[in-house]
Formats: sequence, structure tokens, C-alpha cells
Amino acid sequence: MNRATRDFIRENRGSRAALKVPMANFPNADDIVQEGLLQDSQLGDRVDIMLVNPPTPDGGIWIRTQHRVGRRSRENMVWPQVSLAQLAALLYPDYSVKVVDANAERMGWAEFTALLDKYKPRYYLTQVSAPTLENDMYGAFLAHARGARTIAFGTHVTPMPIQTMRPYPSLDFILVGEPELTLRDLLDCLEGKIEQRSPEIKKIFDKHDLGYKPAIGEDGEVNLSGIKGLVWRRDDEIVINATRPFIHDLDDLPLPRHEVLPLQKYRMPLIKGAFTFIVTSRGCPAACTYCIKHVNYQFSARVRSPENIMAELWQLKQLGINNIHMYADLFTVNRDQVVGLCKLMIEERINLKWTCNSRVDYVDKEMLDLMAQAGCWLISWGLESGNEQILKHARKGVYPDLAMRSLMCARKAGIKNWGYFIIGLPGETEATIRQTINFSKKLPLDIALFHVAAPYPGTPFFFEVVENGWFRPGTRWEQVDMDKGTVLDYPDLPAERLLYWQKRAFREWAFRPGPILTYLKMLTSDLSTLKSAINVGLQHLSWSSSH
Repeated sequence: MNRATRDFIRENRGSRAALKVPMANFPNADDIVQEGLLQDSQLGDRVDIMLVNPPTPDGGIWIRTQHRVGRRSRENMVWPQVSLAQLAALLYPDYSVKVVDANAERMGWAEFTALLDKYKPRYYLTQVSAPTLENDMYGAFLAHARGARTIAFGTHVTPMPIQTMRPYPSLDFILVGEPELTLRDLLDCLEGKIEQRSPEIKKIFDKHDLGYKPAIGEDGEVNLSGIKGLVWRRDDEIVINATRPFIHDLDDLPLPRHEVLPLQKYRMPLIKGAFTFIVTSRGCPAACTYCIKHVNYQFSARVRSPENIMAELWQLKQLGINNIHMYADLFTVNRDQVVGLCKLMIEERINLKWTCNSRVDYVDKEMLDLMAQAGCWLISWGLESGNEQILKHARKGVYPDLAMRSLMCARKAGIKNWGYFIIGLPGETEATIRQTINFSKKLPLDIALFHVAAPYPGTPFFFEVVENGWFRPGTRWEQVDMDKGTVLDYPDLPAERLLYWQKRAFREWAFRPGPILTYLKMLTSDLSTLKSAINVGLQHLSWSSSH
């Protein structure tokens, strides 16, 4: 507030004469507000870009990730936002960056809005998933209203950018597919910093032949049409640029800046204390029709070198993190990489405990023994169904007898098994659900969870549901959440029955002597581990019974 304004208020405070002053003599409020904003921007808190995992729709714990789906976490897992740490690494030190993981911080909208007011980001980037769409766009609206240019990425906006941007005018840009190089390209273009790139950044763009020098018009406007992987607005038109090729050598990316994340806030059942992710590869060659990871990465698989992964593991070790989840679309996709990594972990005596995921047809006994020796203590398996016809239709390509062999090998190696099943894939009947329940009881599983199938946009399953009219009338994107309910309505298996069988499947699996004895064994070794394991079951039952 300037001196003239303060004098005006002081002289006329409480005076009726102020009401008789001609309008032309009042101070210009727009000028005052703008002046205040300019003064605030000089306080030093303002950042170039804010990378955001926004507050959740209902205050609960939600999972948003660059690679997979968005859903409410029944398991109370707080997922590390490593994708934001990776983006931050590609922007430092040329841009000031603020990373906000509102989900991990259990932050509400009022506190989040205060952060926007404090840091006044010039750019705002957010993750977007189908079940949290309107919620995520509210964050973009708040940032846009404060002058930020807003950017979105994720598995929802990649397959349907126009349908996302059209109803949400506060969204300025979408990064399709892999966001890292597109984001850096966009900021450098808008900020006129392409010629100022560091040798390290230049090397990445030169090697991947992705660099773009924008054409500058006579009016000084930058032409964005050459930035691959970008969706943007040109007046009232939504423009979709050419597709950006994948980063073929993931080792070229700088290591994620894990230190910008609230590492101590991330939690996973059965793990005592903090943990985080390491992304070891991108993509999966399998063709499962329901899997959303193909939306971003198609069917290619690119792996990091064991040496590159070890450098990140040691970085996390120095940050005090001793529990790691090897986060990948399929961790065991490349046997040589897994074997090489395990040997390095053993040779260098890094002494970390870690978990991973796998398909039952991508492991063998020798690999599993080596993984256990290197510190792997749990594998999560996508088992889906006990019916071979449903697995064939979903292009899973795995049969129940192979699942039994692989899980037995893992157990003999000393690795715990966490199985995921899907209720309601095409062809499902109450008889096939019963077959899956019986199958789950035979497997050597320490934990089993049963989800209702979710047709996420861009997957073959989604198009099959649309073609056959299996969506419930009035379905909204926010309802496409395998853990919050179901949008499916099959002629002979309506939504209510799918949810009934989901609840029943878990109860039948869990309330048996085997799982209960497993929990008791955990009790003798670690009380907090037992509580975590039981909590998984209670969360599963509470969500199933409330919908």
C-alpha cells in the first residue's frame, strides 16, 4: 500500500465526508492490488514452478502416479511422488522449484491455498487421474487464478487431452506420455532459455534428437507448435503437437532429487518406518487389456543399468532410507538387469530391504534365490483370476498352474507373497468368481486383495466396456476407481453383485487358519508389522461393505 493510499484512509477513517468525495478522487484499487503483488513478489519466496500432488477429494489417502492408476488407498499406502522428484532433477538449478505432496502431508485446501499465496508459482504442474479429475482441476483453477500457467500430466490426460482441456479453461498445457523432456522444453521455450541450457541438459536433448528452437513472430510471440508431446491452447483452439519419442536410454536422466520429497511421510503396510520408490524401468511387453500403464509407455520396455540404480540406492541410503520398493511396470522384465543389480547389492553390502512386483512367468528359482539374498522380502503378484478363459480374454497370458510354481519358489527362497485379484473382468460369472476364490486359498499367499475391475480411459478394456454398453448410466470419471466402487453393470452381474463378491472374496480368504497364523507369527517378531497387516484387511472390509 503506497503513502497516498495510507494518508487517504487515515484522514477519512470514520468520516461521513468520505462518502461525498467524487468517485474520480478515490484511489484506483486495481493499481493498489497490483502494487501489493509486485511488492510481495520481492520477498524471496516466489518460485518459478510448483510441482504438485494436490489435496485429496475426501481427506483420505489417495494414490496418484505417473505410471499407473489413481485410486483411494485401502491399504493406507502413502505413495512416494518420485515422478515429481525426477521432474525437479531435470529443472535444477536453472529454475526455482517447490515440490508439494499434499497427500503425504495430509494437507487440506486451505493450507494448500496458503502455499500458493506464499510461493506464487509462475508455473504449476499437477498430476491428474480419473477418480480425482475435478479435484485436481480445482488445484489448477486456484493456481491459474493467481497468475500461474497450469500444466497437467498423467494417465488420464494422455489418452484424452481435448476432453480434459475443453471443460477446464484453467488448464493451459498437457504433457502427453513421458513428461520430463516436454516440460523442460516448454519452460525453456517460454522463458527464452534454450540457448542457455547447461552442457548436461544439451547432451540429453542432443542425444535424443528432441531439441526445439522456437520461431519468434514479429509480435514477439513464441511458436509452441514444434514442442513434441505438448497439448496447448491457441486462442479458442486446442492444439495437439506431434508425439514425443520415448527416452530410449533412461540412464541419461539425472537421478531424482528425493530430498525434495517428505520422505518420512511415506508408508507401506508391513514396512516399519519410511520407504520410497526407485523406478527401475518403464514399460511392459505384456498385453493385458485392463492395464493403464500401456497408455503412457505402450508395449516397449526400457531398463536402467544396475550401476545407475545402485547410485540412486546409495543416495537414498545417505538420506536415511533403508526400505525400497522397486517401482516398475514389471520389475523382472529383464533378467540380466535384475541379476546384475542383485549381485551389486550383495557385493557392495548396501544392506537394504526391498520389495517389487512381478508376473509369475517372468521369474525362475535362481533369480528368486538371488533376489532374496540381495534383500528382497516381498513380491506383489498380479494374479487376477483363477479362470483360464478370463485370463485369455484379458490377454494376461498366464495360467494358474504356473502361478502356483512361481509363488512356491518365492516362498522357499524366504520371500513373502502379496497377491492381487480382479473381480469383474469380461466373461466373469458368479461361478468364475467362486473359482478365483478357491484358487486364492490354494496359493501360498501372505496377503491377498481383491479389486473390482476398472475400465480406465485408453485401455482396451475401456473401449470394450463402451462398445458393449457396460458402463452404469450417469457414470462420471470420478467413479472409475477400483477401490471406491464400480462403474460396471454387466447384464448378468450388476454392480451390486460385483461389490458383494469383492467383499466376500476377501473374507473367505482371510478368515482361515493359515492367514491368521501368519499374522500371529508377525506378532512375535514385530507388533507394528502385525498392525499394518491387520489394517490392510480392515480397510479392505470397510471399503467393500460401505459401497
